[in-house]
Amino acid sequence: MKAVQARTGLLCGAAFAGLFTAFLCYPGWAQDGVATDVGTFDADTAAKLYPAKRPYSPWAGRNFPSRPFFGDTHLHTSFSMDAGAFGARLGPADAYRFAKGEEIMASSGQLAKLSRPLDFLVVADHSDNMGFFPDLLAGKPELLADPLGRKWYDMMQSGQGAAAAVDIITAFGAGKFKGPILYSPDSTAYRGAWQATIKAAEEANEPGRFTAFIGYEWTSNTGGNNLHRNIIFRDNGDRASQVVPYTTLPPGSDNPRDLWKWMAGYEDKTGGSVLAIAHNGNLSNGRMFPMIEPGTNSPIDREYAEIRNKWERLYEVTQIKGDGESHPFLSPNDEFANFERWDKGNLDLTVAKTPDMLEYEYARSAFKNGLKLEEKLGVNPYKFGLVGSTDAHTGLTAVEEDNFFGKTSSSEPGAERASHPFIKQGDRVIMGWEQTASGYAGVWATENTREALFDAMQRRETYATTGPRMLVRFFGGFDFEASDANTRSPAISGYTKGVPMGGDIGPAPAGKVPTFLVAALKDPIGANLDRYQIVKGWLDAAGEVHEKVYDVAWSGDRKPSGDGKLPPVGDTVDIANATWSNTVGAPELISVWKDPEFDGAQRAFYYGRVIEIPTPRWTAYDAKYFGRDMPAEAAMKMQERAYTSPIWYNP
Repeated sequence: MKAVQARTGLLCGAAFAGLFTAFLCYPGWAQDGVATDVGTFDADTAAKLYPAKRPYSPWAGRNFPSRPFFGDTHLHTSFSMDAGAFGARLGPADAYRFAKGEEIMASSGQLAKLSRPLDFLVVADHSDNMGFFPDLLAGKPELLADPLGRKWYDMMQSGQGAAAAVDIITAFGAGKFKGPILYSPDSTAYRGAWQATIKAAEEANEPGRFTAFIGYEWTSNTGGNNLHRNIIFRDNGDRASQVVPYTTLPPGSDNPRDLWKWMAGYEDKTGGSVLAIAHNGNLSNGRMFPMIEPGTNSPIDREYAEIRNKWERLYEVTQIKGDGESHPFLSPNDEFANFERWDKGNLDLTVAKTPDMLEYEYARSAFKNGLKLEEKLGVNPYKFGLVGSTDAHTGLTAVEEDNFFGKTSSSEPGAERASHPFIKQGDRVIMGWEQTASGYAGVWATENTREALFDAMQRRETYATTGPRMLVRFFGGFDFEASDANTRSPAISGYTKGVPMGGDIGPAPAGKVPTFLVAALKDPIGANLDRYQIVKGWLDAAGEVHEKVYDVAWSGDRKPSGDGKLPPVGDTVDIANATWSNTVGAPELISVWKDPEFDGAQRAFYYGRVIEIPTPRWTAYDAKYFGRDMPAEAAMKMQERAYTSPIWYNP
């Protein structure tokens, strides 16, 4: 059947008493077929289907995203050797049950439940040594005969599981896994663990209600420098079972180029689809978004750019191991750049961070350098959308500030978890309180199925949140007008006049400048919104890149000061009682903004950033619950946020 794109509009939000009865819910015109892409209007076909005008019912005949689905693309269970050593005893099946809203017993013996079920989950256990930890915990003789296996087993038996986990991570990064402690993908134990992972996803998957993706993490960590990717399958178990995950140790490789070859091989072999999501560039020590390819002295070439652009459509910009949007050193004029920083070293802190590394670790800098590379190579390797996820090693996707179960099972709720070191190497230390309760992925898809969600990820119609489930829309084009924001259905204009987050615009028609329609709605059980910002980056005629942050919609009657900065929204946080009130901020923000400094000859990107009012951080909730003082340097409040995928302008 020929898929015919028809006129569409988007953004159906929640309704909740006392504020409004509906928010940005969109009518639209129908599609003949099942296409999941958006933004193309076939006027001739639409006229035949609806010769007069659209149906009276604004919901009739639509086949386009009607809501964002919230989930986690990055969760570890006891099947990951480091998670198991840290104390995780929950497996993939438990993880899916929890994500679907069930109350379960955490590995630390505490009852846990989400405030609301998630819509989807990827259990992404490490590909290397899958199946190893259950055997080590059981004391398999051949593992105990190995000096390292015996060491880790004894440490766990004596209550030093967290120290054993750090030692396992360090030994893995140093290439010390050999002999019986190296579980190769062709081993019975490894294949059994992979089949159990697939089985758990298949049993948990409920198309239309909850999506359980099949996936794993490829954990390139040579020298402790993080180049991790999560691999997500669009497919069911019949296809995923035809392969085993790609490892970083032999017969695999720690080179991303080899991972991309494996991905191409999977698709050629099975006819399926797969994508990769990189994460924690902030712990890569300058290797995640390079201009010089790691392991070589050669600049990024066109082949690298094309392949990375094809396979890595998304980046995990926020998670428990810190936020990766930008850094104060890189964005000194951005008052919100100093957020949940992990910038002391690489993943295991074996190598200290230096300022020259930062440019190649953060998403905003990658977007800027991507413009340079596109100008030179004709392809942008860093043209990715944004998601947030947890990277929790507990089997629990619990990252709400008042329901934070930590990075590992050893850092699940407890009176001392904030004051103990989480990672320590020499004089470098990440304290427990520095863990970030973040994040989730928001995906604008047509329905809650593997296929629809995956396709939305491929087209980058996604955004990251640090935990709240706020609804965020971002459209770009050349014809938006102020009146487009004066409607409860602004996304009709959004799709008919422009493209959604993740899309491309340009070149600019004569006399036109990029114009953006932005809208955000607070999490129904969360905090009000402070402001909606647009972050712009561009490449000038001299080949230099620049950035600027614009406040485009905000709460209250605040006015920008002489330097263009908006005054703070206000602060209602009561740290001692871990409370706040929604007496400041706004439940919704919507506006149309035109770029006031546009040059049609310059490549550029734009993305949205939505900031909440200040609220208590998880450390404040812990202090109140356990009746303990936090370390003096611990942050006790924060401003949660969301980041949209960019829209790129191409001259």
